[in-house]
Amino acid sequence: MSHFRFIDLFAGIGGLRIGFDGIGGHCVFTSEWDKYAQRTYQTNFRDNHKLAGDIRPFSEDPDLIPEFDVLLAGFPCQPFSIAGVSKKNALGRPHGFLDATQGTLFFDTAKIIKHHQPTAFVLENVKNLERHDKGKTFATIMQVLEKELGYYVQHRVISSAPWVPQKRERIFIVGFKEPTTFNFNKLILPETAPKLETILEDNHDVDPKYTLTPRLWEYLQGYRAKHEAKGNGFGYGLCGPKEVARTLSARYYKDGSEILIRQQGKRPRRLTPQECARLMGFEQGNRKWIIPPDVSDTQAYKQFGNAVVVPVVEFIANAMKPHLYTALAQKRVASKAA
Repeated sequence: MSHFRFIDLFAGIGGLRIGFDGIGGHCVFTSEWDKYAQRTYQTNFRDNHKLAGDIRPFSEDPDLIPEFDVLLAGFPCQPFSIAGVSKKNALGRPHGFLDATQGTLFFDTAKIIKHHQPTAFVLENVKNLERHDKGKTFATIMQVLEKELGYYVQHRVISSAPWVPQKRERIFIVGFKEPTTFNFNKLILPETAPKLETILEDNHDVDPKYTLTPRLWEYLQGYRAKHEAKGNGFGYGLCGPKEVARTLSARYYKDGSEILIRQQGKRPRRLTPQECARLMGFEQGNRKWIIPPDVSDTQAYKQFGNAVVVPVVEFIANAMKPHLYTALAQKRVASKAA
């Protein structure tokens, strides 16, 4: 099987990329605007291409992007500018994605897909994308991808729990330019459920700086007690080695409250950045992950909190692999015949 070319948009630190590197892909273009995420990405992927920053100049002139077969994008979920779409529908007036998604970064992704017509794409976003604006946002996205760009599209919300000790759900949208037998909803997820002990360092080996200060621990306990009195569940998440963590967020650097690790005879502690790398599946098995010296703990926490869980992407990539290579072979045969 010949290899394929892909691009990595809104790349973060490269979580989507790892899965498609693993099935024979070669990344030919990367876009990520955050300079600290760029440093981490460049440290862990030794590429022959420079990282692009803002995607908008490339969506305005997609010829600046090399030819590719697969598009990967963890596009930000910005509010969609869909005002007026319902009115146009009511009046029977046609409207396209330029109207429905202008001003969002999904719009830039759609323009690149429209120009390059890749064999397939994988988009990733938060679970709530389906419910955003009472479902209108997601309906617009599907309208663009299926009706206007002409792709066969499937989506599925997948939890990370079978792969890592974290309750993290994300929506993945997979599209093929031509019909395939790929069936996203029939994929059987692993039944394993790892616990935090698989990613934690021994508390005695962890730098004391990750232990909460007395003042912060007092504040978090008071905050939790106040909300428990009101009958809601706001507060910190305290975990042990045999448990599963809440979702790691980009705000983890502030107080670590969603995932605190118990310590015998001491105040709880945050996860270390390297533990976060394991929790997100960046460092797993023989795969190592480097956090550059000039990337602070704060930036590292933000990067992992914004990232995808790598083994989930690897699962999806491997499920797509036979269908992708068949589609690529058919495309090449058709191209030669033409």
